[in-house]
Amino acid sequence: MAVPLFAPTRDSDLLAWSSNFAGRIVADPALYGLDAAQASAYSVLHSAFAAAYSAASNPNTNSKANVNAKNVARLNLLGNADGARALVRIVQAFPGTTDEMRGELGLRIADAEPTRIEAPDDGPGLTIIATVGRLVKVRLRDKASVERRGKPPGAIGATVLYYVGESAPASRSQWNFALNTSRTIFEVVAPPEVEAGAKMWLTAFWFNARMEESPAARPTSARIGDGLAMAA
Repeated sequence: MAVPLFAPTRDSDLLAWSSNFAGRIVADPALYGLDAAQASAYSVLHSAFAAAYSAASNPNTNSKANVNAKNVARLNLLGNADGARALVRIVQAFPGTTDEMRGELGLRIADAEPTRIEAPDDGPGLTIIATVGRLVKVRLRDKASVERRGKPPGAIGATVLYYVGESAPASRSQWNFALNTSRTIFEVVAPPEVEAGAKMWLTAFWFNARMEESPAARPTSARIGDGLAMAA
């Protein structure tokens, strides 16, 4: 599971995190694999963000210009050469950094035994929304859940296959690769060799980060070039 370098996303939370981080690395930069110049530079970035945040969040000074200044200060705090992301990477890679120190700094603590995320047990629910010329608009959904409209847990994307003919083949070897996608609504372009009026079938399967596959979706077809879509 991907875990961010540090947790805060809201400005107020980032300010609190940064205040703690700045205070600790300035007090003893070498403890975290940093030098005094890096700690001092970060402290300047933190102070600039703190001042800009104060001006932007105060009703008496909450102008568009001050909000823009706060956003710029936030970007500098995170992305500057001596900003949070750069220094956190150094601290995380430093051999002397312990999990206790990471906890004190509010950093990611890696799982001792990462949980393996399996491929979904069910194939996608595949719906052809429409055909427009040679474009086939498709929606995939988590077939195992009536509430979830996106990908199921464990799936990072889907592989889409196509076949041209009156009936969908039973053997996967007869299907052709169309595309890989991380989206659940997307378009498939019929290849040039597919004639107008031909019946093109689509199926798909989810895959996880280890490229393990789910079962395939129930094949669904569309007539290419007539603007109509129909289920098999």
